[in-house]
This record gives sequence, structure tokens and C-alpha cells, in this order.
Amino acid sequence: MSTADVLAPPPAAVPPGTPARRRGGLQSRRRRSALLWFLLLAGPNVALLLVFVYRPLIQSFYLSTLQWNLGSPVARQIGLGNYVELFTSRGFSQTVTTTVVFTVATVGGAMVLGLGLAVLLNQKLRGRGFARTVAFAPYVLSGFAVGILWLFIFDPRYGLMREVLSWVGATSPQWYTERPWPLVMVIVVYLWKNLGYVALIYLAGLQSVPQDLKDAAALDGASSFRTLRSVILPLLTPTSFFLLVTMMLASLQSFDIIKAMTQGGPLGSTTTLMYSVYQESFVNGRAGYASAVATVLFLVLLAVTAVQMRFVQRKVHYA
Repeated sequence: MSTADVLAPPPAAVPPGTPARRRGGLQSRRRRSALLWFLLLAGPNVALLLVFVYRPLIQSFYLSTLQWNLGSPVARQIGLGNYVELFTSRGFSQTVTTTVVFTVATVGGAMVLGLGLAVLLNQKLRGRGFARTVAFAPYVLSGFAVGILWLFIFDPRYGLMREVLSWVGATSPQWYTERPWPLVMVIVVYLWKNLGYVALIYLAGLQSVPQDLKDAAALDGASSFRTLRSVILPLLTPTSFFLLVTMMLASLQSFDIIKAMTQGGPLGSTTTLMYSVYQESFVNGRAGYASAVATVLFLVLLAVTAVQMRFVQRKVHYA
């Protein structure tokens, strides 16, 4: 039953013996009424999606076939020329590699560390409410502000990280200029900012695990680790699947922290596909080429989501 059928007023019963023509007219009016309710409720949402999502998406596909500089009154149709240049350029493979490393490190690290933090925050400890608030707070902060703050922490001459490393007799690496430290720095900051969100979602999943299952595992002599591995983690697969999809999409589209801390450098070592779109469009002014990069990023996001929905979801236990 559709939403329109639920919200539509109940149709009047057709009296027995009603002629077929009149019965058909009543059914037609009911269908028109259901369609009217559907358009009334869903129409504004569909219109907003068409105007602000699908129209820009189609326009971006079209712009990717043009040789057009941002602000120029003229554009030249070049077909797939932007895509040929993109896939044959020297920096494209490095951008893809950086994007993959950044995404795997941030998504995998956030889920592993977030689960551990959620297990800790799920214990009956004094002040755990305050600890949950502190853990989640970085997620609601501005990514640009977080990046600027951590620049001072990572400063190799005066930063807090230099002092911490000096306690163990280590020297601070050149976080800003020497590979791979700029990418490591950005990954650490991204993990710090999003760890509380992952922990909060996992904490909600942990609290939904039935207590009788954990009690039964304890009666069978299972250790805490065995209970976590064999009982709790299988029941958390819907939560893990949700986090895998949302965190991967967010990581592939990350921009603010990279912009604030490294601006894609040095020498493109922290340039991801998303940052490349900004670099080519607003710095280099190549709007057509930037649209081609954006199209490739969209196809990557679509493929990743499709693979996750097709294969990863098979491992999810909803009951």
C-alpha cells in the first residue's frame, strides 16, 4: 500500500448492483484522488530534487564535454577530450592513489577505533555521560577551524606534537613538507574529528543488543572477547554496514580539512579527487575539465555504493 493510499480519504463503498459504467467511474475518481494526494505530498520534494540535484548533475555532464574557462563567454565542444586528458595526465594516478589511501585509512581507522571507543563508553563508569559528550563534540565543529587548530599542534618547531615526541626522545618530522607526513597529518585530523560520530552510532547499536544473549554466552563460559566476537559483532552488522556506506561517501567527498591544512600539497601529495575538482575549477579556472573530474568522482561514488549494496549487504544480519 502506498503513502497516497494511506493518506487519501476512505472511498465510499460501491452499493451492490451498481451499473458497470458507474462502478468504473467511481474507481477512476478514486485513482484520480489518490494521484492528487500523491502529487500534493511528494510533488514539492520531487521538484526540489529535480531543480537542485538532477539538473546540476546533468549540466555537469554537459560541461565536461566543453573546453570552457570559468567566467569566459565562449565555450568549445570537444566531446571526450577532457576525459582523455584526465586519464592520460601524470598527476591523475597520484590523485587516485591518494584518494584510495585516504579513504581506506579514514574509514577503516574510524570504524575500528570507533567500535573500541563505543565499547569503552558502554561500560558503567563514573562520568561516562560527560565522556560521551566530549568524544562527540569534535564532529560538530567546523572542519576548516579544526584544520587550522591542528596546524599549530603539528608545527615542527613550536607545536604540541613536537613536545609530546620529545618526551620519548623522538624528533618531530616535517609534517608540512616531507612525504608521506602531510597525508598522515590530514588522516589523523580527519579521524579525530569523525571518531565521536562513529562511536555514537556503534554505542546505539551496542545498547540495542539483547541482554539475555550476553547472559547466555556468559553462562556458557564465553569470555568477554568471545562474546564480543561471536555474539555482539554479528548483531552489529547493520550498524557497520550503515557506517561503511556513509563514512566512505563522506571520505571521498572530504574537502575542508585538506583545504585548511595542506591545500592539496606539497606537490599534490594530499590532493584527492574532490580537492582536484576545486583546484581545477576555482584555482586554474578550467570549468570544463573540473566537470570531467566531478563526473568521474560521481561515477566512483555510484559504483562504490552499488558494490556495497550488492555484495557487502549479503553479510548483514538483520535478525
